[in-house]
Amino acid sequence: MTDEERRLSISLLKSFDLALVVLSFGLATALIVHAEGKISLDQFLSMRTKLSNFAILALALLICHLILSVCGLYRSRRLSSKQAEIADVLKATTASVMCFVAIGSIFSVGMITLPFLGLFWAISSATLCTFRLSLRFALARIRIKGRNLRYMLILGTNPRAVDFARRICASRERGYRLLGFVDDEWPGLERFKTSGFPLVSDYAGLAEFLRRNVVDEVASYLPLGSFYRHSSEVASLCEQHGILMRFNSDIFGLKSARWRAEEFDGEHFIATHTGAWEGLPLLVKRCLDITISALLLLLLTPVLIGAALAIKLTSAGPIFFMQERIGLSKRRFRIYKFRTMVPNAEKLMAKLEARNEARGPVFKIRNDPRITPIGRFLRRSSIDELPQLLNVLKGDMSLVGPRPLPVRDYEGFNKDWQRRRFSVKPGITCLWQVNGRSGISFDQWMLLDLQYMDEWSLWLDFKILAKTVPAVLKGEGAA
Repeated sequence: MTDEERRLSISLLKSFDLALVVLSFGLATALIVHAEGKISLDQFLSMRTKLSNFAILALALLICHLILSVCGLYRSRRLSSKQAEIADVLKATTASVMCFVAIGSIFSVGMITLPFLGLFWAISSATLCTFRLSLRFALARIRIKGRNLRYMLILGTNPRAVDFARRICASRERGYRLLGFVDDEWPGLERFKTSGFPLVSDYAGLAEFLRRNVVDEVASYLPLGSFYRHSSEVASLCEQHGILMRFNSDIFGLKSARWRAEEFDGEHFIATHTGAWEGLPLLVKRCLDITISALLLLLLTPVLIGAALAIKLTSAGPIFFMQERIGLSKRRFRIYKFRTMVPNAEKLMAKLEARNEARGPVFKIRNDPRITPIGRFLRRSSIDELPQLLNVLKGDMSLVGPRPLPVRDYEGFNKDWQRRRFSVKPGITCLWQVNGRSGISFDQWMLLDLQYMDEWSLWLDFKILAKTVPAVLKGEGAA
């Protein structure tokens, strides 16, 4: 496929996506009108539309187009999985719905209601996903028949390069044809020859091979340190020939870090990061944090007032307990909690260190003598945690994330892998809260936090929030 054909295909894809969005919008509107029964469908279709409504619809479509582009739906999906593409579509439709909420609020659009938004999200998600899956199926059939192919060359003959080649060859529907491998003589070459893949050139002859053959992509599996000169020369050759070059991201053998390309002031960088804590999903998570925490503070106002009065009437000292905690990237902030202990509890901790029942740097005593009678109830019911909703509103915390630890506990950490939990914003609840809380060991707690970070998604947050409610009601692991 030529560059002109590729640009035309992308333009057609964008137009078809927008047509599906308009169709979903219209179908959702028609179904809502029919369900309400205030006017007939014929009457609705015959209604005149104001010019301002067309302008609002055009703005909504422009926003949807930008969101679809930002979610990566117009870049090459040849190497990505079906699951990854569907996930990107759902991210795009969810973000579009949130933008529709904003548009409805700004322009007072009466038809943008919760039932309409839910219906539009379901229809647009279903139609876009069906179209994308159908397109993938059609392209796969075309590629299997030998059309729309990409010819690939692989640099390096190490086991990782061979494994990549086997996966490429096994996925005929992706439309890749392997030309062979490029490498010089080295001790592992005899083992490579048993793989059955052809060695088509050494590095000295690579330039001539590129001049004489159709090569669309070059995948490099060379170790960066010892083969920097070869990598640099090949990258320069690919640039001169206009050939796409892929580098394996695991240059340093990192276990959990992911990679992304960045650009600053004309310079390009490769950045490593852990977890999916960026871009649109992070924006959606923040919007949900603000909305849900504000709503909970409003709904739970009677509980908050009752807890404050109970603390004031039963124990001398302040209503709230504020303590310095370790947050995102080890930033320090003051956490808000209802006071459940005597006013000088932190000063008494040194005398109780010998009674600490927890392993690791944290401090836990099941029957802590510093806890007041009302404080014991507040802890068991987790009501003492509710003021942290203010921390969520401020942006110091999230609803879901690793628990923020006191400075004293952080200074007791002795393994660097545990400190990765501080690379994301702390939260009120996480996997630890719904898997036993005080009943599990410190190392298990840290592993659960890292598991949450590595598997993070908005859906995981929803599942944790849903499991937190019964865990709190049962008082599981509260101390």
